[in-house]
Amino acid sequence: MATTLTSTNVGFKNLVETFMVNVKRAGSKALNVPLVSPISGATLRIEKVGNVVIRIELVDGSVGWGEAPILQPITVEDQPLAMAKVADICEFLRNTPAMTLGLLLGEIGRILPGHAYASVRGGVEMALIDAVSYSIGMPLWKVFGGVSNTVTTDMTIPFVSSLEAAQLASQLSKKGFKTLKLKVGKNLNGDIEVLQAIRVAHPDCLFILDANEGYTSAEAIQVLEMLHVMKLSPVLFEQPVHKDDWEGLGHVTRIAKEKYGVSVAADESCRSLADVKKIVEGNLADVINIKLAKLGVLGALQIIDLARASGLHLMIGGMVETRIAMGFAGHLAAGLGCFKFIDLDAPHHLSEDPVVEGCEVSGPTYTFTNARGSGAFLHWDNIE
Repeated sequence: MATTLTSTNVGFKNLVETFMVNVKRAGSKALNVPLVSPISGATLRIEKVGNVVIRIELVDGSVGWGEAPILQPITVEDQPLAMAKVADICEFLRNTPAMTLGLLLGEIGRILPGHAYASVRGGVEMALIDAVSYSIGMPLWKVFGGVSNTVTTDMTIPFVSSLEAAQLASQLSKKGFKTLKLKVGKNLNGDIEVLQAIRVAHPDCLFILDANEGYTSAEAIQVLEMLHVMKLSPVLFEQPVHKDDWEGLGHVTRIAKEKYGVSVAADESCRSLADVKKIVEGNLADVINIKLAKLGVLGALQIIDLARASGLHLMIGGMVETRIAMGFAGHLAAGLGCFKFIDLDAPHHLSEDPVVEGCEVSGPTYTFTNARGSGAFLHWDNIE
């Protein structure tokens, strides 16, 4: 039997400590969704989405959904390996006696430890937490703190010509997007031309540069200097250097802040709690980019707590996921209300939306109007 929780003691911490989970069914399938067009960054090119969706049903009939995005080399696992790992976890859940949510999540973390299977672990954690939230009749954003039921995302412009970037920026302006995220890091001069074109097409936009490890520290600072001269300074410079170039990351962060007033975010450099501790101790970044697929849900919450206590700002992002995973991340961000930068635009890059109900997406705004859990689901028989 599920533990009864009242409105006075519901909260994620209380759920973890007191809710007794008894799984009736657990399963997974491949989730393949075409993109509107390929998405390119400095270090990878995404041709299609090949994720894994997880469905967990509790003995009281409550159902939760999770999604494990697969994006090598960021995720260690490919889709077949992810499917195999999820199948093992689902079998474990079906054969495990009732225990508290906290103990069950701990067992999942033991079976799928560290960064290697973080995407799979995160997807299973999502599904369990969604099912529990549904069981107690509360939306996820309230479970995570209830600060707000909306978030506003930026929108990513991939590697394209300056003409295409200008056209995209104009279209996005009409749709209400105020912050644009530009993929850079392949060609310094080309990056500058694209930024100039975007500024002409969308004069009032704020923009984030995402280098995806594409620059050396010297190149990153050169970009900032050129943009400063042209009065095109970004509000954020995300992962300017290679993930293991800690000295370069710290150097860019110091110069960016002191000389140009620009914040630097660690994304690929933030893969664990140990990474964040290193960033805090060395003042190596101003912002931590939280992605459930690289940290899992519990891992993300640990890092959020440490970052906030250390005075770092937070960004929430994703890989290329449907509204299952992006909706969950949005619930988390809205409920906690502590994210300075929201980068949850992935559903806009999909050529179709397989998700039923769930969050409402209108231009840059996610609104969570559901009464229980995430409110999102998929037609199980239609999943490829």
